[in-house]
Amino acid sequence: MQALKVLGVMFALAFQLALAQTVEVTAKPLTDADIQLLRSDIQANKNEIITHAMQFTDSESTAFWPVYRDYARDQQKVGDERVQLIKDYAQRYDTMDDAAAKNMVQRLLNIDAKYGNLRQEYWPKFEKALGAKRGAKFFQIDTRLSLLVNLQLISEIPMLR
Repeated sequence: MQALKVLGVMFALAFQLALAQTVEVTAKPLTDADIQLLRSDIQANKNEIITHAMQFTDSESTAFWPVYRDYARDQQKVGDERVQLIKDYAQRYDTMDDAAAKNMVQRLLNIDAKYGNLRQEYWPKFEKALGAKRGAKFFQIDTRLSLLVNLQLISEIPMLR
């Protein structure tokens, strides 16, 4: 039953992302303040999912959340690049040529690599805070949340013609 609750919250998060990403790509451009507000709502939901799924002890919570706050901040920096790439893609969608497409794919690959590098950098910190098994569980949750975000992004961004 607990898994169903977590799954429900994850789908609610995905729905929020669907709305946010649809607006970002197909409607008038969002302001930076709009994007920041959407991100803070999404982060609050992520924190709730993590808290619920991990069921931290007091000592785990004390050790985990400062590391996670730094991790989330660094994720957001990479996310800023992804948001800019999506904006650029939407702006160039109707006039995309080979050079622009190549540039955007390279930027996407660099963003993906930065996310991977970030996880590599933070793994020892999460392992120290939670131990290997509990740290791995957090990474499973984080991976699933990232997959939901990515699935929503790719489902909302139109394919090139």
